[in-house]
Amino acid sequence: MSKPPNVLFILSDQHNAKVLGHKNHPDVKTPNLDRLATEGVRFDNAIVQNPICTPSRMCFLSGQYCHNHGYYGLCGHKPDGLPTLLGHVRQQGYRSAAIGKIHCPEYWVEDDSDLFLEVCGGCSIGSNPQYMRYVEKMDLLDDLERCVATRDPQGRYQCLDGFASTIPYRSTAEGWCVTQCVDFMQASVAEGRPFILHASFPKPHQVYAPAQEFWDMYDEQSLHLPPNADYEMEGKAPHLIETAKSYRDGKWTRSAPHTFEAGRLRKLRGYLGCVSQVDHAVGELLDWLDANGLADNTIVVYSSDHGDYACEHGIMEKAPGICSDAITRVPFIWRWPGACRPGTVVDEVVESVDLCNTICSLIGLPAMESCDGRDLTPLLQGKALDKDALGLTEFAWSKSLRQGSYRYVYYPKQMFAVDYPDGFGELYNLADDPWERRNLYFDLDHADKVREMERLLFDRLVTTTRPATAFANYSDRAPQRQFRHGHFINRDGKIHYGLLQHSPQINYL
Repeated sequence: MSKPPNVLFILSDQHNAKVLGHKNHPDVKTPNLDRLATEGVRFDNAIVQNPICTPSRMCFLSGQYCHNHGYYGLCGHKPDGLPTLLGHVRQQGYRSAAIGKIHCPEYWVEDDSDLFLEVCGGCSIGSNPQYMRYVEKMDLLDDLERCVATRDPQGRYQCLDGFASTIPYRSTAEGWCVTQCVDFMQASVAEGRPFILHASFPKPHQVYAPAQEFWDMYDEQSLHLPPNADYEMEGKAPHLIETAKSYRDGKWTRSAPHTFEAGRLRKLRGYLGCVSQVDHAVGELLDWLDANGLADNTIVVYSSDHGDYACEHGIMEKAPGICSDAITRVPFIWRWPGACRPGTVVDEVVESVDLCNTICSLIGLPAMESCDGRDLTPLLQGKALDKDALGLTEFAWSKSLRQGSYRYVYYPKQMFAVDYPDGFGELYNLADDPWERRNLYFDLDHADKVREMERLLFDRLVTTTRPATAFANYSDRAPQRQFRHGHFINRDGKIHYGLLQHSPQINYL
C-alpha cells in the first residue's frame, strides 16, 4: 500500500507575480522557483482574496472568502470553530507544523499544529521567542534591530529603502526557518508519519534588507524599472494617486542621495535581493526532499499572501492594494511528480481559497465542507476546469473581481464623493494593458462590460455567503456537520451555500 503523501506549503510575504525568472523578468534571479515551475504546474492568474497579510492567510488556510470568515484587518481573536487545513489533515494522522511568519488570529493555527514557531514579533501569540533566543545567542540583536526593525527617517513605518543586512543568511528568519523545517521533517520521517508543513517566509516584505550575498546579486544602476513606473495617472483611483505623490519628496529614504529616483532603485535592488533570498530558502527545502528520497511523495506548493508594487505606479510597497493586479495576483506553483503534469502553465483564473480542497483531493481526504474553494486537480493534470472562473479580492468596502483578462474594482460612492460625486470604479483589460495604465471604467465602449462585471461581483458575493440560519429544507447528516438549533451546520456555525442551492424550498427566500 502506498504511503500517504506529505504536504509542504510554502508561503512568502509580498511577492509580485511578475518578479520571477520564468516570467521573463529582466533582472530577478529565481533559479529554484523556476525549477519548481518546470517540474510542476504554474498558475499564471492566481488571485488572493485580500491584499493584506492576516485575512489573506486565513483564506489560504481555511478556504473561506473574507465575507464568510469575517476578518479584514491584522491579527484578531480566534475564529469560533473555523477549521484550518492543518487541523483537517492532522485529524487523519498527519503531523502538522506552522513555521515562520504565520500572522493569523490568536491560537487559530497554534491549536492545530504539533509544532508552531512564529518568527515575527506581534504576529501571533508568543511571537518569536525561539528565534529571538537564537539571535541573542548568536550576538545579533543589534544587527536585527538595525536591519529588520528599521523605521523610516520620520520613525513611523517600516523602512522602504533598500540596503544590505549585516545578518548572515543562516541567521536570517528565512535561514532559521529552513533549519526548523528540516528538523520537523526529519522527526516526522523518524516517527514514520506523513507530515503537513506550512513554511512561511517573512520576505520579500519590507524591510528590503537581504543578506549581503543576495544584495550583491544586483546593481541598482543596471536595474529595469517596470513600464508603468512613470506615466500620467489619469483616471486612476484618487488614493493611489495620492500615495504615489507621497513618495516623490524622497523623505522616506534611509541612505543618500535622498531622492525619489535614487531611493526607488535602492528599494528595487533590496526587493529583488529579498526575492532571491526566499528563492534560496525554497531551494534548500527542495534539495532536502531530494536528498532524503521524499520528493516523489511530497506535494509542494509555493505562493504568496499578496504582491508588492515593486515600483509599479511609482509606489514602493503594497498599499493601496485593491487597485492593482500587482497586489491581487500572486505566484502559485504546484509540484507532485506523477500527479502534476510537468511544465504545465494554467491561464484559468484560480483563487487562494482553492488550496484546501485541492490538497484534500490529492491526498484522498474528504473535502472541507466549510471551504468555499474548488478542487483544482483537473488543472494540475492538464485538463480544463472552468474557463469562466472568477477571482474575488476584498476589502471591507472595496472589492475587485477578475474574469478572464478583465479586472474590475468596485468602490461605493461615498469613498470618493468629492472627486467623483457620480461614482468611481476601475476596469482593465490585462490582455491589452498588462501594466494597468488605462482605466476603462468611464469608456462608453466598455459600459456594458462594467455592468456585467458589477453584476458578476454582486452575484458572487450573494451566492457564496454562508448564512447562520436559512429557510431551507435539508437534513443530511455527515461527519463535518452537527445539528444545532434546528439546522445542520458546519463547525464554524454556518451553513454551506452549496446545501442551499439544492434545497427545494430555496425559492421561498
